[in-house]
Amino acid sequence: MTAPGASPQSSREEQTRRLAFGGSDGAVQRSREFSRRVLESWYWLPAADEEQRAVTEDVLLMVSELVTNACLHAPGGPSELRLSWDGRRLRAEVADGSPVPPRLRPFQDPAQPGGHGLRVVDRLARAWGCVPDGGGKRVWLEVVSPVDHHVRPD
Repeated sequence: MTAPGASPQSSREEQTRRLAFGGSDGAVQRSREFSRRVLESWYWLPAADEEQRAVTEDVLLMVSELVTNACLHAPGGPSELRLSWDGRRLRAEVADGSPVPPRLRPFQDPAQPGGHGLRVVDRLARAWGCVPDGGGKRVWLEVVSPVDHHVRPD
């Protein structure tokens, strides 16, 4: 039950969805499809307005970048994608078996491929970082929810 004067968002429990990977083959495409389905279940899609559409597309792009980095730089690729949402913010985490934290590369020629993924995440996410996880790590990012939950589709 929501306390008087509290918004539905403030009483909302965090929801989490997980996707386990069995290697790098097809991991980026699987992560995008999974993320899109999860965002649909959380009413981010179909987007109600341009801001919501832009934030949703940014999330799909950033998840792809984190999974791509795990495919390229971690032995065995990503092990799990976790999406968590509490009504106010979305957190995406990609786990892999490498203990080496990601780092922003120096600015490169934008016309050259590669090395731009974390720059994209750095610009689009509210925050991002890395935490140790067993012998590996979890690279995470957060974005503010564009979804107004005062009005929900039936």
